[in-house]
Amino acid sequence: MNSLLTAISFLTRAPVSRSSTADTAEVARSAGWFPLVGAALGSLCCAVAAVFKGHLPPFVIAALLVLVDALATGALHLDGLADSADGFGGGREPEDVLRIMHDHNIGSYGGAALALCVAVKVTAYAALLDRSNWVTALILAPALSRWSTLLLTATLRYRGASSVAQAMGGRALALGTVVIAAALGCARSIQGLVTAVVVVVLTAGFGLYCRRRIGGITGDTLGANVERCECAALLAFLWAG
Repeated sequence: MNSLLTAISFLTRAPVSRSSTADTAEVARSAGWFPLVGAALGSLCCAVAAVFKGHLPPFVIAALLVLVDALATGALHLDGLADSADGFGGGREPEDVLRIMHDHNIGSYGGAALALCVAVKVTAYAALLDRSNWVTALILAPALSRWSTLLLTATLRYRGASSVAQAMGGRALALGTVVIAAALGCARSIQGLVTAVVVVVLTAGFGLYCRRRIGGITGDTLGANVERCECAALLAFLWAG
C-alpha cells in the first residue's frame, strides 16, 4: 500500500503522502504501479464526464477533462512535452538538445506541441463521448501511456543527473505489465488490444529516436512520450471502434 501511495504522490497532486519522505529508491520501487495511477486518473475523468454528460456539449466536457487532468497531475507531462519539442526542434548536437530541454522557458516548438496536444485530446474526447466504449477508452488511455514510461526506462540509458528513472528497471516493467494485462482482461476489448500495440510501437519508435539524438532518455522525454501515447491511444480507440 505504501508503494502505491508513493506512486500516486509522485504522479499527481493528491495529498496522500509527503513527497519529502519518499526518496529516489522508494519512488523507483513504486513505478510498477504507474499504470494503475493512470487508470485512476482516467476513472476521475470518467466521473467528471458522467456528471456533465447530457447537460453540456461534448466539446465543453472534453475541455473540462483536459483541465481536470492538468490540475490532477500538475501538468507534469505537458511540461516534458514542451521542453522536449523545444530541445529536439531547436538543437542540433546532443548537448544543445539537452541544454534547451533544461531551459524552463517555452519556445515556439514547445508552444506548438502543447497546442496540438490539447487540440487532439479535446477533439478525441468529444468524439469518444458519443461512443459506447468511452469509459474503456478514458481509463485505458492514461494507463497505457504511464506504462510506456516503464518500457523506456527498462531499455534505455538515462541522460542527466541522478533521477528516479535511473533506478527503474525490469522489475517495475514486469509489475506494470501485469497491471496492464489485468486492465485489458477486465475490459475485454479488441480496441484496447489494438491501442496497446499502438502504444508499444510508438514508444519503441520514440525510444530509438531519443537514442539516436541524445543517446538515451531524460525526464522530459518520458513526459513527452506519456502525452504522445495518450493522444495516440485516444485516436486508436476512435479508429478501431
